[in-house]
Amino acid sequence: MSATTMATAAFNRVPRVTIDFWLIKLMAVTVGETAADYLAVNLGLGLPLTSMIMTGVLIIALILQFAQKRYVPWAYWLAVVLISVVGTLLTDNLVDNFGVPLVVTTVACTILLAGTFAAWYWSERTLSIHTIITTKREAFYWLAILFTFALGTAAGDFVAEKLDVGYLNTGLLFAAVIALIALAYFVLKINGILAFWLAYILTRPLGASFGDLLSQPVEYGGLGLGTIVTSLLFLAAIAAIVLYMSWMNREGELVTSGPTT
Repeated sequence: MSATTMATAAFNRVPRVTIDFWLIKLMAVTVGETAADYLAVNLGLGLPLTSMIMTGVLIIALILQFAQKRYVPWAYWLAVVLISVVGTLLTDNLVDNFGVPLVVTTVACTILLAGTFAAWYWSERTLSIHTIITTKREAFYWLAILFTFALGTAAGDFVAEKLDVGYLNTGLLFAAVIALIALAYFVLKINGILAFWLAYILTRPLGASFGDLLSQPVEYGGLGLGTIVTSLLFLAAIAAIVLYMSWMNREGELVTSGPTT
């Protein structure tokens, strides 16, 4: 690569959107749901203490992630798993500790996410996840990720619990909507960035619904595996895929700087 090319290029700090990306993302959100329940309920830490501990751990993980200046699988996915837990706890605190109804929480998280996207686009003139090459763009990216997890948690709980749809049917419902988004992208050629963010939001309640289905007791509509077994199963799968990703992405993704869509 020439010196001129190196001067106008930088490493993308987030992964390419592939099948393994969506697989590990689904498992990460499942762990976010079950791990938050385990820490707050099973270990008896309660929501406030669990939230403080996990927020502190997330801050450390994000410091490590920002320090990489490129996509490094272990650092990136560690941050995703932890931000999934914190996003879940954010919604749980609003609903359980402050008594905010799920529908209000869903609307509030939608407004916060929309505001993040608006500020991001106003500042950078792009919402592309293919050119997260500056600290500012990465900051907007992770803030948006946090609110997608909080929104997905609120929306999933609202449908599964308040509308009494049930965990399995809620998961199938969101899976069907994601399939429609994929169809619109591949067949109708809707904007790729729009399709990505819509799917990213909806994989949260999809993964959380199946996490609850596996972990919750049978009397509450689950399969009774428990939060420990469910969390460990998915954490092991995440670790295996991250190792694979690390092997396949040893050089990182180099992208050209400049205007993007």
